[in-house]
Amino acid sequence: MNLATTRAGQALPERREVAAHPHAARLTLRAIGLGYLSVLLALPVLMVFLRTFEHGLEPVLAALQRPAFGSAFWLTLQITLIAVPVNTVFGIIAALAIVRRRFPGRSLLNAVIDLPFVLSPVIIGLSLVLVYGQTGWLGGALGDLGIQIIFAPPGMILATLFVSLPFVVREVIPVLREVGTDQEQAAYTLGASRWRTFWRVTLPSVRWGVIYGVILTTARSLGEFGAVAIVSGKISGRTETLTTHVEERFLAFDLVGAYTASIVLALMALAVLFSMTVIQAGRHDKGNH
Repeated sequence: MNLATTRAGQALPERREVAAHPHAARLTLRAIGLGYLSVLLALPVLMVFLRTFEHGLEPVLAALQRPAFGSAFWLTLQITLIAVPVNTVFGIIAALAIVRRRFPGRSLLNAVIDLPFVLSPVIIGLSLVLVYGQTGWLGGALGDLGIQIIFAPPGMILATLFVSLPFVVREVIPVLREVGTDQEQAAYTLGASRWRTFWRVTLPSVRWGVIYGVILTTARSLGEFGAVAIVSGKISGRTETLTTHVEERFLAFDLVGAYTASIVLALMALAVLFSMTVIQAGRHDKGNH
């Protein structure tokens, strides 16, 4: 008994030491992750906030009241309000076609949807110029009809549609595969039409995927710069979004104006992030109940 007790007493500190190592490793990984995010994200954003208000509130209010800022702000909202619903409808239709249907070109459609993920936004903007510019494939014919795409809001909308296209599709597809077709088949058996089945069965079952896709599409639409900068011409008061307005103010050495527009963009992004957090919390609460 004494020998067994002695061995047990020797093994206990070893077990405690082994148990302490995973805990220390977790703390180290967390510290590295938080430190990386702080240096990469938190610190730069904090510096922008500090620089914005270092001369007080009056210069910030003056920057917010400039006509160019107001035009850029409202144009950004208008583009977002057009791009998000269009890509939401397209995303749901495309996801249903990819998951529920078999047709020639299905794999090609699935691959093309990911193009905005792999192509630089600048390339997207240049491609739109080649197609819809005055010397482009369609630009001359549209110009004869009095329709201007490039260096005008329609081109900016097309660029935003392109770069934000995949998000709803990629969020809805895995949800559709997970829920399967049993409920839809039951609805058809009970005499429901395809349209009624979509509204009463399919859409409610994929609503969380649609919501997440809409949030990501909104965030991308608000913050897009590269493609929009190419096709807009960055005409102050006419074809400037908030992102291009930040660049224009910075190049004009109006740092307060650039920082102020950046803060507005950051607050809009934080609002989108807060919405996603609230939605996720509500989903988890419903799941627990």
